[in-house]
Amino acid sequence: MLKRILLAAVVATFAIGSAFAQESCESKAVGKDGKPLSGAAKTSFMKKCTTDACEAKAVGSDGKKLAGAAKTSFMKKCQSGA
Repeated sequence: MLKRILLAAVVATFAIGSAFAQESCESKAVGKDGKPLSGAAKTSFMKKCTTDACEAKAVGSDGKKLAGAAKTSFMKKCQSGA
């Protein structure tokens, strides 16, 4: 019984953590006046935010930054959320 409760707590912790990670760009989409962005401003911000987030992850298995077709493929996959 204790193992089941512990397992449920661990699964819930990971689920909450991944939910917060997905909201990072969405939660940052706020204007200078503190109001949430909307329309074209939000679209532009979200595109830049996801590009920047994916850019930091575009590293090969050897630790070097990806370039060329490998980078293009990685960025496309990363930005689509797949």
